[in-house]
Amino acid sequence: MKKEFEQPAITQDLQNGLSPDSPQENDYINRRKFVEVITASALTFTIVPRHVLGGKNYVAPSDKITLAYIGMGTQGIRELLPLLANTQFRVIAVCDPNKEAIGYKDWAKDWLKNEIRKTIQKPDWEPGGDNSIPGGRENGKSIVDNFYSNVHPELKYNGCKAYADVRELLEKEKDLDAVKIMTPDHLHGIISIAAIKKGKHVMVHKPLSNRLLEGKKVIAAARNSELITHLIPWDSNGSMEVVMAWINAGNIGTLTEVHNWTNRPVWPQYPTLPSDTPAVPNGLDWDLWLGPEAYRPYSPNYTNMVFRGWYDFGGGSMADMGHYSLWTVFNALQLQAPTIIEPNLSHVCGMHDPVPFQINNNFSFPMASSVRFKYPANNTRSAIDLCWYDGGMRPPIPAELLEENKELPAEGMMFVGDKGKILAGFNIQNPQIISGKKPETNSNANADTRNQVERTSAALSLFIDACKTGKQYPGNFSEAEHITEAINLYAVALRTGQLLKYDAATFKITNIADANKYLDREYRAGWDPASV
Repeated sequence: MKKEFEQPAITQDLQNGLSPDSPQENDYINRRKFVEVITASALTFTIVPRHVLGGKNYVAPSDKITLAYIGMGTQGIRELLPLLANTQFRVIAVCDPNKEAIGYKDWAKDWLKNEIRKTIQKPDWEPGGDNSIPGGRENGKSIVDNFYSNVHPELKYNGCKAYADVRELLEKEKDLDAVKIMTPDHLHGIISIAAIKKGKHVMVHKPLSNRLLEGKKVIAAARNSELITHLIPWDSNGSMEVVMAWINAGNIGTLTEVHNWTNRPVWPQYPTLPSDTPAVPNGLDWDLWLGPEAYRPYSPNYTNMVFRGWYDFGGGSMADMGHYSLWTVFNALQLQAPTIIEPNLSHVCGMHDPVPFQINNNFSFPMASSVRFKYPANNTRSAIDLCWYDGGMRPPIPAELLEENKELPAEGMMFVGDKGKILAGFNIQNPQIISGKKPETNSNANADTRNQVERTSAALSLFIDACKTGKQYPGNFSEAEHITEAINLYAVALRTGQLLKYDAATFKITNIADANKYLDREYRAGWDPASV
């Protein structure tokens, strides 16, 4: 629900005009429809709804997954296209508080429009609005309707419903199995909870929430249900198999540090609050876009690709990219809750002539930062420092590379032991031991050249199978608890600009009481998790 925008993991593919492959699965007879047709001709028969036959949330193996798609921004549409091509889904509704394609941004001017045209087999399709970048619920409805009409006319599709308010959608769409949530970060948690309360399976993009306590509530709601939940970036994580084999074999001694760095943000971030008050674009319900967050005047600098740069609406660069790189690291190393979070961040100065001053900013993420998380030892490993870097910051170049006149790449990961180091790509691809006990052969088995949309699309069958079998699979909300905790503590540490001491048992910061207010949010009426 939004004007959302997210950069794929491999941006250059989109800039070069390359399109992600759309997974195709062989269609088969919908057994439920077949039975309904046959029995309708009988003298007397009562058709019992499928959810009654199999119990609440049951999806028969022969059924399609009916799905509502929430969030029709550029990234939402980008991932909608291959999902439509998966014949095990039926998209029956879309939702976004923005009606028209006005004011959207993307990484290439015509790429998304051309992909839409190709997918729906309508070469003259136009987004309308300002006739630039596609987006909004009317575009979403048009894409869905045209796809089923032009690509699968045999389905005799009844048409896609379009909603501005997700709460109305969840109330009215009774024959709905699942939702996919592609909104700005501040709406992920609240919509996930609302969907779970209505008995819907949930896919959501990262982060699970941009508030720690709200994220805990989402996880608790998922655990207390029998629903299938999935945090999408799991599909794009790399493998820790090779790295863990080397660590466990003692090739780099005792692991002490993990470093992960990204070149994000690659979108504008603002060191000051918007001062102008432009009119709200036609068709945008600004109040719905804000959702649970406090009212403020509309600004285009809050929406589209830049929402993730604001503490209220986004989760910063670590929420944007750290889920892709670090989630599998958390699992492999059994990282749970950090005890200390230490931020270092850039600042911006202004001028009150003739005196310069530092801008006091607790509303937007810094241009660049590094954050160190200290994780205590457990039964299987020693204490570990996890260090995250963004905005072009990187760890010091290790001596092993300096000796070879090499530098660190723009994005990467490094595992440091007391006897050696492992250097890898950002998603742990192509790990190499640069010092320590070398294995007989290095491995590039982790290399995966697919972009984020391709990997996400290829994993859709896992969600479908889980919905039909009732068996969870890796990437569910419960397994995201510790990465969610770190992502949100990163934001609080940067927002306060101070070292934090965290007590996981009470979910509290113990050394700076005022910082605890950033672990939660003050909900506007109608948006509290207890009332949605």
